[in-house]
Amino acid sequence: MTRTLFTGNRNASSWAFRAWLALKEVNIAFREECIDIRRPQRWDNLQRIGRFSPPAAVPVLDDNGFIIWDSLAIMEYANDLSDGQLMPTDLQQRAKARAFVSWQHSTFARVCPALSFESTFYPNKKTLSWVEREDILEIYDLWESTISTFDGPYLIGHYSLADIMLLPSVLRFSSHLPVDHRHPGVRNWIEQLLNRPHVTEWLSEAYEQEPIYLPGYRDAG
Repeated sequence: MTRTLFTGNRNASSWAFRAWLALKEVNIAFREECIDIRRPQRWDNLQRIGRFSPPAAVPVLDDNGFIIWDSLAIMEYANDLSDGQLMPTDLQQRAKARAFVSWQHSTFARVCPALSFESTFYPNKKTLSWVEREDILEIYDLWESTISTFDGPYLIGHYSLADIMLLPSVLRFSSHLPVDHRHPGVRNWIEQLLNRPHVTEWLSEAYEQEPIYLPGYRDAG
């Protein structure tokens, strides 16, 4: 059986990162084809993806001719292939994990559009506005409360799709506003995430790539 996952640039494609990580974490073998989604070539490259995937976007999983698009669908597929390893067995924990996954998938926070995944890897970060800082701190408060409720070390206790789905937001937020002593559970959670081998693999490659600067981001340097 041949599986191919179409991904994007390591320092740009947060949605591909999620799908890739879900498959990796449960040891599902696949071949990877990385699509260059930098402008201006992204449009021609994604048009090629559109020949077999209606959204014409990455990620896309080709499982021996069976095409699955959208990061969440691929993440759920990885969970199903692994007999549920990426979701808690407890009903309420599973529901809470799905709530976070769905929230992120449907935009999550007001600050997300202002801090692209690409900005995680910028050497000079912009100065956050008061509103952006407050939005991020509010999210840190929520994460801290959730981690405390489920006794950590991950968001819902058990490492799950919620951690995988939120990881790119964790990276973009914490790289602009480091977590301090007010959120010890969040700080420990981030440390746990960053120490996972497959996360380290993706990020080490991302930091080696030339930053992709997007219009509208104010360079702090």
